[in-house]
Amino acid sequence: MTDRMERIGDSLIQHGSNSERIYLMKLASRDCPGIVDKLDDLAARHGYTKIFAKVPVSASSFFLNRGYLAEARIPQLYHGQEEGVMLGKFLQPERNIESHADLVKDVLAKAHAKGRAGRQNETCPSLPEGYVLRSLIESDVEAAAAVYREVFASYPFPIHDPAYLLETMRDHVRYFGVWHEGRLVALASAEMDRTAGHAEMTDFATLPSCRGNGFAQALLAFMEQEIKGDGIRTAFTIARAYSYGMNITFARAGYRFGGTLRNNTQICGRLESMNVWYKPLP
Repeated sequence: MTDRMERIGDSLIQHGSNSERIYLMKLASRDCPGIVDKLDDLAARHGYTKIFAKVPVSASSFFLNRGYLAEARIPQLYHGQEEGVMLGKFLQPERNIESHADLVKDVLAKAHAKGRAGRQNETCPSLPEGYVLRSLIESDVEAAAAVYREVFASYPFPIHDPAYLLETMRDHVRYFGVWHEGRLVALASAEMDRTAGHAEMTDFATLPSCRGNGFAQALLAFMEQEIKGDGIRTAFTIARAYSYGMNITFARAGYRFGGTLRNNTQICGRLESMNVWYKPLP
């Protein structure tokens, strides 16, 4: 079960009982300030325990004045100029409590340390012999969905569904994969907002039997080069705060830490906090 996408005015939201939250994914400035009340009303009707919003800093006061907290910041997220702010409104006190604070702290410490070491010994990620990295095309969606079904027991978006992958591929998402002897073994996506000039690097998955080969790092480097041609000026990710691997991958690739979103996303069967990392693309 995944949460559903809807519009409030011209703004795009995702909401549902899966993550017990509303996610304001894309704010239309003309919907302010009225959208703040509409989000509150929607959350009250469904009993959600968090509202999460990604907005330009110029619109953040509408939310901050109504009980939202700034959880993460991404400089130059909008058009390569304006800062983006990720805001959380906690409608249940327990949701604002991080129950794995020591783990989150340790993951970040190791990511920062390995990130510094990686940049000092920077080399271009390479694939083992016999593996090929390329963009996915429409005929690849069945293979992509099969990988996602094997890797993720649950996910905040319906990436297990080939129809969803095809729909997003035709609209605003580019998918990239690593292949071995005609079999897809790892993939990731760049969810692009071409109007705002940013992309979320997300949906990283590697088959368990193929892990340890640096596929995520290779995919990330390839994706960055590819999306520059789409006018993307800032890349970011929302990574699982309890995952050493993904946080280290982004730190090594030169991404900067933007903040932690507490108890934000239901993934792999539980509600988890997420770390935000960002990188300007020259």
